[in-house]
Amino acid sequence: MTLTVPAAADASSQTSAAIVATDIPARLDRLRWGRFHTLVVVALGITWILDGLEVTLAGAISPALKESPQLRFSNADVGLASSAYLAGAVLGALFFGWLTDRLGRKRLFFITLAVYLVATASTALSWNLASFALFRFFTGAGIGGEYTAINSTIQELVPARYRGWTDLVINGSFWIGTALGAAGSLVVLDPNLLPPDLGWRAAFLIGAVLGLVIFLMRLWLPESPRWLMTHGRVEEATAVLDGIEAEFRARGHEIPDEPLPVIRLRARRFTPLAEVADTLFRVERRRTLVGLSLMAAQAFFYNAIFFTYALVLTDFYGIPAGHIGWYLLPFAAGNFLGPVLLGRLFDTVGRRPMIATTYALSGVLLAGVGYLFAAGVLSATGQTIAWMVIFFFASAAASSAYLTVSETFPLEVRALAIAFFYALGTGIGGVAGPWVFGALIDTGSRWSLYGGYLIGSVLMLAAAVIAARYGVAAERKPLESVSRPLAAAD
Repeated sequence: MTLTVPAAADASSQTSAAIVATDIPARLDRLRWGRFHTLVVVALGITWILDGLEVTLAGAISPALKESPQLRFSNADVGLASSAYLAGAVLGALFFGWLTDRLGRKRLFFITLAVYLVATASTALSWNLASFALFRFFTGAGIGGEYTAINSTIQELVPARYRGWTDLVINGSFWIGTALGAAGSLVVLDPNLLPPDLGWRAAFLIGAVLGLVIFLMRLWLPESPRWLMTHGRVEEATAVLDGIEAEFRARGHEIPDEPLPVIRLRARRFTPLAEVADTLFRVERRRTLVGLSLMAAQAFFYNAIFFTYALVLTDFYGIPAGHIGWYLLPFAAGNFLGPVLLGRLFDTVGRRPMIATTYALSGVLLAGVGYLFAAGVLSATGQTIAWMVIFFFASAAASSAYLTVSETFPLEVRALAIAFFYALGTGIGGVAGPWVFGALIDTGSRWSLYGGYLIGSVLMLAAAVIAARYGVAAERKPLESVSRPLAAAD
């Protein structure tokens, strides 16, 4: 049901201030899980597989980049290139996040994917550090833009009672990409199959091929009905939802014809940046603190450790570059299983206790394992097992950070809010991390590297305290009740 009531116009943010009364959010949330939701998850969630593939290949090929007769990177160069990728992700998230809230979710799916495709293919043609870092920057920009458009869309299409587990599993699928990257690296980095200076180049073409497949998978995806309704395109939103429900009924799902809660909105063309800033830094400043602390802590924790994991194996344990993939595969398995097995608890036990627990466990375990590494107690196998245990919890924690920032802010600024927290969190915790850890590895001192691990541990523990104190109990609640839309007329 949708009703439109004329009202005065507001040129600053609206083409028309007509009040729309609609039950579209309630209709979306009453649906049971169906084929439509599975296809959405596959077509959109595969972005995290791409990111996992990119990050893993970048880490796995780092020894090959050092051995390349043309590039001859140092450890610091490898860390700098990784930081360039993350810097691109930061700026890409902000720019494309702004466009996503203005132009819609669907249009940005293809723009950001195109940027990624061109940039990752270009990386294979790099001839020096500057060109490699530049192409990695634009690859990161495409992935950063993907995060904002896709996280917001998934939140808006998945029913409330499945939202937490779905979001964690999708973010956890990053590690499927990690496994693919690790397996692929075993092939392309095998000197018996490809010359060393061609293997790492072929590695980046894997992502480009996968990106082409994703392009085709997304052609059938609809625009978010929630985004359409807030932008005055209620007839389009209703038509999209009618089509989704018709497909459900055709597959035997019964959708009761009953009155549903109605939300009243003032249709707007866009949301001014001043209103975005006011929402983040004044109206919802407590939620901003939570989101920023969660994102910054997990970004440093993950990026600093994972981007330099291959260097630790080669420099401290003497593992050959061609064997790195074997150590990444079990590491990836632990990371994927964490969100899958713990994800349901975020919808049942609750967001606040689960976020605080997973962050705290990650911090404590990192401090302990870091000490064992510094003391020389662990073998390469023991180190890998220890990382599996730590990141079983850390992966769920990191995924919950994305869940938090994408569900606790109003619909009109959701994509830009995701971009802001991703960008600022990654900028604070992620961009400097790989470069700093690369430099620490270059010292050859295990205890110096342990100091870096302790920083990550402290950040995770601090985020756990903030989440326990100020976190939002958003489990199983409609998005509109977790955070009231800025355009709400009630």
